[in-house]
Amino acid sequence: MKKQLFDFAKNTLKNSFMSEQNVERSKHAETVIRTHTLAAAAAGGFVRLPVADILAIGAVQLDMIRQLCRVYNIEFAEAQGKAVVSSITSATLGKAVAGSAIKFIPILNLVSAIPNAIFAGASTYAVGEVFKIHFERGGTILDFEMERAKKLYKEKFEKGKKVTEEWAKEEKIRKKGATENTDVPQEAKPNEAAAPVAEKAPQPNGQEILAKLKELAEMRDSGVLSEEEFATMKKKLIDMFG
Repeated sequence: MKKQLFDFAKNTLKNSFMSEQNVERSKHAETVIRTHTLAAAAAGGFVRLPVADILAIGAVQLDMIRQLCRVYNIEFAEAQGKAVVSSITSATLGKAVAGSAIKFIPILNLVSAIPNAIFAGASTYAVGEVFKIHFERGGTILDFEMERAKKLYKEKFEKGKKVTEEWAKEEKIRKKGATENTDVPQEAKPNEAAAPVAEKAPQPNGQEILAKLKELAEMRDSGVLSEEEFATMKKKLIDMFG
């Protein structure tokens, strides 16, 4: 009887601990998805060469999958990851190419930026959710059921449109608040010449950001940067789009 009670108590504590671990892991995965959704939206809206944004979004999504594999302690396979993404996003890829092609026309360039950004963010969010749910169910990167994954991607893609807009608005508010908190007003002194206004540094374009992200990833993979350092520096690069 005592042994049964002991085993029951041990299993209860174990299950409680595992449940807490799962919650924390799920939160970590959600953070990974959010960060890469915003990065993809930035790439989709700011890269100005036709079809280049598709490549930029793909790079962001692949890095997201790599990080999700680490969160769930699953071995990452780049070729398989690309194959899964290609398969589940094929239905919406044509729309992305069509939207990107609009960038050939200068007048429509600015108009196309917003929908392309939302599309890129929604697609990345959906891909992230597909992998997250699959991993939480005990799956690996090698055993996807494509038809189920495609259906789930389609559902999450529609939700991702609204999620991307909401997260983008939250980021703007956060950045605005951070800027206001760091600005220290100074009282003007009489008969004092006004100090020249510093010119705002030019913002990097999408291709430059993508190249920097690739460099950071290579430095992380080679051991030059830790995962924490990589995440911090990547966030700074993404913030440059704001």
